Amino acid sequence: MTASEHPVQPPSNAGPLSAQGLQAAYDDWSAAAAAVLARSRKVTADELPESPEALLSTHTGDGTVVRPLYTRKDEAAEQGAPGQFPFVRGADPVRDVNVGWRVTERFGDEDGLSAEAVNEQILDAAGNGTSGLWLNVGGSIAADDVAAVLAGVYLDLVPVTLDAGADGIAAARAYLAARAAAPEAPQAAPATAANVQSLGLSPYTAAFSGRATVEVEEANAVATEAPAGVRTFRVDGTDFSQAGANNPQELGYAVAAAVTHVRDLVGAGMSRADALGQITFAISVDDDQFAGIAKLRALRAVWSRVADVLGEPEAGAAITHAVTDLAMLTQRDPWVNMLRSTVAAFGAGLGGADQVTVLGYDAALPADQRSSSTSFSRRMARNTQLILLEESNLGRVLDPAGGSWFVESLTADLASAAWEVFTEVEARGGYRPALAEGWIASQIAESLAARDVQVAHRKAPLTGVSEFPNLDETARPAGTANTVDIATATPKLARVGRQFEALRDAADAAAAAGSRPSVLMLPLGSVAEHNGRTTFVANLLAAGGIAAINPGTVDAESIAGVVADNPTSVAVLCGTAKRYAESGPAALAAARSAGISRVLLAGPDREWPADADGVDGSLRVGIDAIATLTELLDHLTEGGSASA
Repeated sequence: MTASEHPVQPPSNAGPLSAQGLQAAYDDWSAAAAAVLARSRKVTADELPESPEALLSTHTGDGTVVRPLYTRKDEAAEQGAPGQFPFVRGADPVRDVNVGWRVTERFGDEDGLSAEAVNEQILDAAGNGTSGLWLNVGGSIAADDVAAVLAGVYLDLVPVTLDAGADGIAAARAYLAARAAAPEAPQAAPATAANVQSLGLSPYTAAFSGRATVEVEEANAVATEAPAGVRTFRVDGTDFSQAGANNPQELGYAVAAAVTHVRDLVGAGMSRADALGQITFAISVDDDQFAGIAKLRALRAVWSRVADVLGEPEAGAAITHAVTDLAMLTQRDPWVNMLRSTVAAFGAGLGGADQVTVLGYDAALPADQRSSSTSFSRRMARNTQLILLEESNLGRVLDPAGGSWFVESLTADLASAAWEVFTEVEARGGYRPALAEGWIASQIAESLAARDVQVAHRKAPLTGVSEFPNLDETARPAGTANTVDIATATPKLARVGRQFEALRDAADAAAAAGSRPSVLMLPLGSVAEHNGRTTFVANLLAAGGIAAINPGTVDAESIAGVVADNPTSVAVLCGTAKRYAESGPAALAAARSAGISRVLLAGPDREWPADADGVDGSLRVGIDAIATLTELLDHLTEGGSASA
């Protein structure tokens, strides 16, 4: 037993280590980690290509790196109290910890509902825990219906956000009129970050995503009339995230758009403080809980820095509405989305979002393909937050992640990366020129392509889609995977799982025509030898909608009969490297003699005997599954394969 394998721990009653002691303790950990890594690689510690920290770090794909260990060496200066500059720890100094963040529910997406019916939905939701409203105006709710929809809602208590697209100006004026005409409360609630109202105008971010919107000049005119407690512009980061932007890009471009709004308003005669006070932010949160926490904290850090540069640091509290990321939701096995949304809501709440919206678990599906009632989906989304708030008590502490070495470091790294994106936009003349010349679009396209590579190689696994898919679930019509005709979607929506789901749609269409594309597995040796690989192959093929037929252990003599019973044009040999050397060539020859036109190998190519006839490819960890499954599906549907 060596000190490097078991570093000495300070006694429990020891005081804080000195800087020198911290470094020594870290060096002990590094030596122990190096020993383990070297042993696993069958080399000496000196032969490792990089430091243990570098080898064990995770590159997130957005320019930030998650290290394997955070210690008091990473301790940063106190970020101030919640509600105080630089606002990293929250925008609201007086948040009611008995309420927590506002549970904000969206209304107006259903077709054919009257204003009275929507109002009934809102009042019922308010009685069951909803504490914020997000209204889709322009669909079932017309601008003239806003007052009727909000009848009975205490607008000094409940934050309202409008989403009216091209009807934004009319909806804003209708809302302001309804607010002015509302009965005065006996005792009005004080204006805080918790009850800020947003007219929801987002012309700059919508100009990127292609959503219907309003003219900037008209929006600026509304901003000059907005009363206290009402903010005109909703800078919507989901316009970028749905198109594939990574976290620093979403934050950087959102801040760049917000700064452009501030410049417009200041140019129109508004003070800088008042202009800053006309902005709210919508930010996407996904199932990476720590990234969600850090993302909201980083946005507040960056926005407060902008306000500081403008000479109005006390006006730099970013009001945030976190929305579970539509791009992370799947159409296949949509029930898993409840888990994804729970993690996302957890991150949003602990990250200090002022409002949180959890989209329905089936929100990625067109309305006519949803198997649950709208009321059930709404209730599950709402209760996800209520359980976190009222049973897990996550709202009881402001900024509970504050002081965590990891979260503070991740926040700083993400803020730095977002600031770099923002300053790149500024160097190009600001948001409008960067958007007009296509630079923002090209940067996001690169991010999307990088994400798609990770998904295609299954390095970013999706439960129910690229991992553990269910071939027996409800088929989706062709084209469903790439639809953007769903509520809250932008024309540039690129869901993470869309490529695998498009393959499933195509395979389901073939199955509906009478023949599920199928591949025959040829397991060699005992179950213990081939079980791991037959399971891997079946899972991989199912991700593309292809059935895997497993007849049990075969040998060269029985393959002809197995193929006759299960006609298909593709087979996969499954076994160990030793078994391939012993009986693989004979099995390959038998499969080809039986009429199999393509024989694949389960496992790395190097396991196939070099002196034998070659197989036609391999299915293994790390391949481009999208490309492989696409080619296989094309081959099977063109050449014809029997149903499983």
